[in-house]
Amino acid sequence: MSLLKPGIQTPFHIDFDWWKQNESDWHVFLRSLLCPAHQQSLANVEEGEMIDWIDPQTAEVKPVDGIQHALMSHCALQPDFVSEHTAMVEAVFRMFLANGNQPMSSEDLSDKLNRPALTILRTLSGPRIYRGLRPFGLSRMEENPADETSTIEA
Repeated sequence: MSLLKPGIQTPFHIDFDWWKQNESDWHVFLRSLLCPAHQQSLANVEEGEMIDWIDPQTAEVKPVDGIQHALMSHCALQPDFVSEHTAMVEAVFRMFLANGNQPMSSEDLSDKLNRPALTILRTLSGPRIYRGLRPFGLSRMEENPADETSTIEA
């Protein structure tokens, strides 16, 4: 059980390790988010193929999945990637892709998505983890080891 009680300022992110361990079709899902040009150009890229990505803020070189990189560096920056009609969990997930998965609080997400911060917080801090959206810095050791669904109590 986690002692973490996320608040409106708690930073969240996409935990790709959780995603890979709990969603068998994660790579297929990410491919479905690619823009048409990248769907075609990356059609022959092997699943899980890693490339080096340079964090623009820290200049740190990080290995990232090639599909993730295309999403974060191009596709997610397209104007129609997130709209006011996008479902909230989907919009939050896509917003993290668009910002390079830099941690953001419910308040930050609210400002960018024009959705209520408390609604975002309640959704992200509930017992179910949607699309790997978790508090930033939450390690697997903080989870209930007996719970195979990797839920946290908030």
